[in-house]
Amino acid sequence: MRIYRVSTPAPMLPCRNRLPLLAGIVLACLSGGPHAADEGVPVVVSPVSQQAIYRQVQVTGSVTSPQVASLSPATAGLVTEVLAEEGDRVSAGDPLLRLDAELAELQLQSASAEHEQATSALTDARRRLREAEALAPQQSIAETAVRALEAEVAADQAALDRTAADAGYRRALLARHELRAPFAGVISRKLTAPGEWVAQGQGVFELVATEGLRLDFAVAEDYLSALGEDSLVRFSLSARPGEQLAGRVQTIVPVTDTGARTFLLRVVPEDPANAPLLPGLSAQATLLIPDSDAGFAVPRDATLNYPDGRMVVWVVEDGPDGTLAREKVVRPGNAFDGLVEIRGGLDAGDRVVVQGNEALKDGQRIRIVERHRATP
Repeated sequence: MRIYRVSTPAPMLPCRNRLPLLAGIVLACLSGGPHAADEGVPVVVSPVSQQAIYRQVQVTGSVTSPQVASLSPATAGLVTEVLAEEGDRVSAGDPLLRLDAELAELQLQSASAEHEQATSALTDARRRLREAEALAPQQSIAETAVRALEAEVAADQAALDRTAADAGYRRALLARHELRAPFAGVISRKLTAPGEWVAQGQGVFELVATEGLRLDFAVAEDYLSALGEDSLVRFSLSARPGEQLAGRVQTIVPVTDTGARTFLLRVVPEDPANAPLLPGLSAQATLLIPDSDAGFAVPRDATLNYPDGRMVVWVVEDGPDGTLAREKVVRPGNAFDGLVEIRGGLDAGDRVVVQGNEALKDGQRIRIVERHRATP
């Protein structure tokens, strides 16, 4: 009867650990002749012990940006220059678009000229007031004339303040004819071209920040109590299939879709520098949900499936004839984190064969060459 491995792929030992082991097994089989056969088949074993049991839940989501903005000019006008294209990376403050500012420039020039005129008038009024105040002790000028000059200085000061405010307003209005990036990011959409008239508030660019990217997942409310901030999550990206990355729960929003009864789970990568995130990428995450405080679990490589649906493991038996392999039918439970929960068929202290179990026979002599070490 043929034996099949569990269909779910299992994490393998790194090449640097497996190659020496495999080489040792081959050499052990090829060297020594009949004496090597008497020593038994070389195997790797793992002890069975109680540990926390988890359910493995798969969820899908996407990479999102903390800042996505539709950019629009602060005033209406005719587009004269478009300085950014879709896909361009920009820094905060970079100019993106300019509107025809001829009239605004003329208005600013006029306001600036009035301000200069008011400055000159105030300077002259202050000079005349000082001269009058110098003559007052000698009674060479009437008191009313001095008071009139003081009033003139006050009026000129008010005029200067008004023209300064008007010039500032015209300067700000002129600045609004240029649209600048409010933050660093990538231009994802360009919605205008030179020669177009744009209204105040009309969207002309979409800017997406590329720093601080995170992954958003919609998770069923049943799992809300089992997750917390800073919980560890493994995720993969559609652009890098098969590559598992580590993440951490940043935020849990309890209710985001009352119809579907899901909540938002926001995850950030543990190592952002080596996480190839791009806004909009689809992502898959594996959540480990606590299921039991204590249970038996064995490495997935230790389990074998028969076509009739039975799952078996090979356990180590020490007897007078040496170390033997015994087949045991087990009742599996949850599969998680490279392990399989065993709900029946094993006892604490049992040792299961993890490598070298593919062609064992019941009662066959084995030789333990290495203890299994789980890889992170």
